[in-house]
Amino acid sequence: MDIAQAKRKENIAEYILYLWQLEDLLRALQLSPEAIYSQLVAPRDVPQQRKDEILAWYLDLASLLRKEGKEQSGHLDHTLHLIGDLHNLHLHLMRAPVGEHYRHTFARLAPELPKLRAMLHDDNISDTEICFRALYAAMLYRIRGDGKGAAAIADTVELISPCLLYTSDAADGHLRQGRTRRTGPFQGYVMPQGPGSERGRERAREGAR
Repeated sequence: MDIAQAKRKENIAEYILYLWQLEDLLRALQLSPEAIYSQLVAPRDVPQQRKDEILAWYLDLASLLRKEGKEQSGHLDHTLHLIGDLHNLHLHLMRAPVGEHYRHTFARLAPELPKLRAMLHDDNISDTEICFRALYAAMLYRIRGDGKGAAAIADTVELISPCLLYTSDAADGHLRQGRTRRTGPFQGYVMPQGPGSERGRERAREGAR
């Protein structure tokens, strides 16, 4: 919970990947409240009240997985909406004058995307989602100690990371405030805040509480 909140504020890409990892972890525990508490909450050295809050947060995620019919596989709509927002930013950078540096960075990755898309057998997902899926696959390879699998996509991951880093920085406001990380200057773009964006949906949910 604390990690997710920190990543949500600091780096939207890391936040999305962290939630995907939690999805799989909760599924491995069969979305069981008892297993979630004993494995993820009880070992924490925090007051009981804090443990109750953490448990409630995990159970909210488990409930969303059930509600969206993703008990066995798939990713929460919340993360997919965020990826949609990042893809809109990607499209903006591909045509706006301010995106010149990004376009040069993305040009090195573009030839690899058809191969990744063919591996996923899905023509309906965006280039940005393809990048996230590849990064998550690389993360799972490392966790499982699958050096062969990790090596197979290592070169592609090296091309993906700078692109997602750039869009994440822009989305989080780092670039607008001059706090760039290997990405060059960025000005003039604000992540969508309207009702159709994930940030707009978040604001609507907060207002309804």
